[in-house]
Amino acid sequence: MNIQTLTNNIKNDDILNNLAGFFNNELYLVGGAVRDALMGKTSFDRDLIVTDEDAKTFSQKVAEFFDGVFIPLDEENKIYRIVFKDKINYLDITNPAGGSLEQDILRRDLTINAIAVNIRTGEIPEICTPYIQDLNNKIIKGICEKNFTDDPLRLLRIFRFHSLLGFEISQDLIKIVKKHAQLINEPAKERIEYELMKLFGGKYANDALSKMDECAILEKLFPFVKELKQVPPNLHHHLDLFHHCIETVYQVENLYQNSSSEIKKHMDKIDFGGFSRLAHLKLAAFMHDIGKFSTWTIEEDTGRHRFIKHEDVGAKMCVPILKKLCFSNKQIEYISYIIKKHMYPSAVVSSADLTEKVMMRYIRHSEDNAIDNILIAQADRLSAQGPEITPQIVETNISNLNRLLNYYLSIKDTLKPLPKLLDGNDVMKILNLKPSPRLGQIMEEIKEAQISGDILTKEEAIKFVKQYFANK
Repeated sequence: MNIQTLTNNIKNDDILNNLAGFFNNELYLVGGAVRDALMGKTSFDRDLIVTDEDAKTFSQKVAEFFDGVFIPLDEENKIYRIVFKDKINYLDITNPAGGSLEQDILRRDLTINAIAVNIRTGEIPEICTPYIQDLNNKIIKGICEKNFTDDPLRLLRIFRFHSLLGFEISQDLIKIVKKHAQLINEPAKERIEYELMKLFGGKYANDALSKMDECAILEKLFPFVKELKQVPPNLHHHLDLFHHCIETVYQVENLYQNSSSEIKKHMDKIDFGGFSRLAHLKLAAFMHDIGKFSTWTIEEDTGRHRFIKHEDVGAKMCVPILKKLCFSNKQIEYISYIIKKHMYPSAVVSSADLTEKVMMRYIRHSEDNAIDNILIAQADRLSAQGPEITPQIVETNISNLNRLLNYYLSIKDTLKPLPKLLDGNDVMKILNLKPSPRLGQIMEEIKEAQISGDILTKEEAIKFVKQYFANK
């Protein structure tokens, strides 16, 4: 991690080279792109400060030069975006806050995000020199306490970068977070959701959650944490419920890191909310047992802890929590589904006769979430190893879940959607019914019979419907 690495990355960046070559302005690359370049990583989003021309005028020239799309992000603070034709690369351009480059740097959140470099000369301002050392030492430090109270979202950004980079958080910064923890819910909920999803997308999300708890902000964002902490270890769980949920997040990441490229490709997909399936799965892992506290009973005769239907309760509980944080309907639908079904794969593989028919039924039910469900089931098992859970139980469960996973991977490319044998109008005509909840129930029964392979043709479906009517 050195200046030469940064210089080489800038030289190899066609966009920055074109800017330096065709525009005479004083331009500084700043923030995450510099941090990533120093670490030898590639960034597609670049923050630029232009010190000698109005940011809007300059941005419009740049957009025209690159044939990109000019987007005003914040007219008040003069922040403008140029989106390139590939829709991967973009530039955010602004004038220095406070009127000078030094003042702009001093107004930023973390030292590792406040390093600037002149893209033409490669010069790094003297003020940034100690910040490079923080990056080399892999430590997260703040620029100034006031910067965090001015925008409390920055308190959450500390843990986002801890999750992404795994860097240590300085004790001075920990003290600042603890001192101002009560401010954590002040930013717009949309901004909080964005930071949370960035956090859950990081490799060290479990550590970040633990640190957030240490700093007293986790319960303020997720009040259910207080309930999780009240459920102690039991015969099936070696950890209390809160630490079990944190451990499950870790296990999901660990399973991902050790999985095949095919599984990683699926979990890296951005299917909803602008973030990967993996990030959403880890959030679901953190929340997967939130229904346990309200369903918690202890048997008087055996002392066993029971949490009957906690998965159903948790799936419903997560909805208002996530809505309050401005998650989209598709995000909520996914997370709620994962919570509701987190034990389903293990129930499937516990069958005395794990046939292809049994496994296919699981696949038809889970559809696009087949891999996700298996990963969280494995993570849950690895995170719950109380006195009654022997190594053999764990090994057998994980092995059978891998069998289910491998079966899915082997046949997924040949899967075709189930044909629609009958629609609602057909059923109403056969049974002389009107639209009603009962009709919906019958349609669901038809689907279940198809999934199980009990009906394959339209004739069999008609016969099934008539028998359903006769039995009801």
